[in-house]
Amino acid sequence: MKNTIIGISAGHGHTVGLKSDGTVVATGLNYNSQCDIPGWNDIVAISAGVYHTVGIKSDGTVVAVGSNFDSQCNISDWKDIIAISAGTCHTVGVKSDGTVVAVGDKTSGQCSVSHWKDIVAVSASEDHTVGLKSNGTVVAVGAVGNDDSDQCDVCDWKDIIAISASACTTVGLKSDGTIIAAGSNIHTIECNASGWKNIVAISARGGNTFGLKSDGTVVAIGDNFRGSCDVSDWKGIIAISAGSYHTVGLESDGTVIAVGWLDYGQQPWPIQYN
Repeated sequence: MKNTIIGISAGHGHTVGLKSDGTVVATGLNYNSQCDIPGWNDIVAISAGVYHTVGIKSDGTVVAVGSNFDSQCNISDWKDIIAISAGTCHTVGVKSDGTVVAVGDKTSGQCSVSHWKDIVAVSASEDHTVGLKSNGTVVAVGAVGNDDSDQCDVCDWKDIIAISASACTTVGLKSDGTIIAAGSNIHTIECNASGWKNIVAISARGGNTFGLKSDGTVVAIGDNFRGSCDVSDWKGIIAISAGSYHTVGLESDGTVIAVGWLDYGQQPWPIQYN
């Protein structure tokens, strides 16, 4: 059986891929060693932050490489982790009992998650953290002093099945395949996705919001810096990930494609990675 890419995550200037044998590959900007993942194995989930990369192992422990300026990589003692998200300078993990742990930059309150319960997924951005609860509601913390963008105004959301946090935006996918968003539309139109339908996955970052449709096509809205929203011709996509200025898609055969700012070599494996 071919050893293909089964998961992707895009950071600021790097792209990370999870292979079917539990190993990880990375390409792109590496001046903080965020691509130094040789030796990783038994990985079941990955997340690329701005300058660091984290992974969950099959035993529920976690690994991290890259910038540790704010201690965002100090996660070696975490256990029973089932979901993880790397933000700009903090890392958030969901435990099997539904509680949440976080390390890193706390200046905006983005790590104040110890009281959360019944969480099934998290998304960490620059100054805020969002959690999806098992009942389909959403909680958020952070952006203290910077919440004029209202990216944490999610307390009335319901029937949510997926979340994604960008710098000044929070996006939620509802069970009916539509999108809800909170946050800034001042510089971009990244929140104007209310007309989207048949969405099965979402990703927001860098002033852009992306939606994967049930037919394998992708829709995008935002500032489109260097063509990072030029995904209208993508087909057969099963996963998407938005980086700061580039966007990555995973095709059903394990091929990875990308658009946007690729100056650092974050253009991933253009053919199936065997």
